[in-house]
Amino acid sequence: MKYLIVGLGNIGAEYADTRHNIGFKVLDALAEASNIAFSTGRYGAVATLRSRGHALTLLKPSTYMNLSGKAVRYWLEAEKIPVENLLVVVDDIALPFGTFRMRTKGSAGGHNGLKNITELLGTEAYSRIRFGIGGDFPRGHQVDYVLGEWTAEEREAMPARLKYFGDAILSFAAIGAERTMNLFNKK
Repeated sequence: MKYLIVGLGNIGAEYADTRHNIGFKVLDALAEASNIAFSTGRYGAVATLRSRGHALTLLKPSTYMNLSGKAVRYWLEAEKIPVENLLVVVDDIALPFGTFRMRTKGSAGGHNGLKNITELLGTEAYSRIRFGIGGDFPRGHQVDYVLGEWTAEEREAMPARLKYFGDAILSFAAIGAERTMNLFNKK
């Protein structure tokens, strides 16, 4: 069985350690823990992870956040992966830092990367994991906040949170979305 796991972010050194790039950070941690490396592919950096008889294509789109759907659609078609085997990792300002929230469908919730994926796939029925980045910013400064770097406290907590999210991704491929949500959304 094949899966496409997409971590949303923006390419470039200026975005590397920002809150908006948590999708890239989650996939980087999973790849490192699995001793695999990303290589440059069409529309992004790609790595293949084998886990429990499943092939997971990890994708960090190079199309920038607002055009992520182009990369997602390309890799689903190229790898002949059904949309029900798609999982997108994204940041969420409505959730406290480190919070895990998985759903199998739903609105973009104001996230431009999800909006573009939904638009190009023609459906909201794909799995997504939201990584809470908190919303501690003054009114009108959302862009500065999401493109800002992590606090010292957040950096300290990050390794455990990245492992948790990586475990959830492997669970998604092994036991499916519903059972993964039951296990991981509760904690």
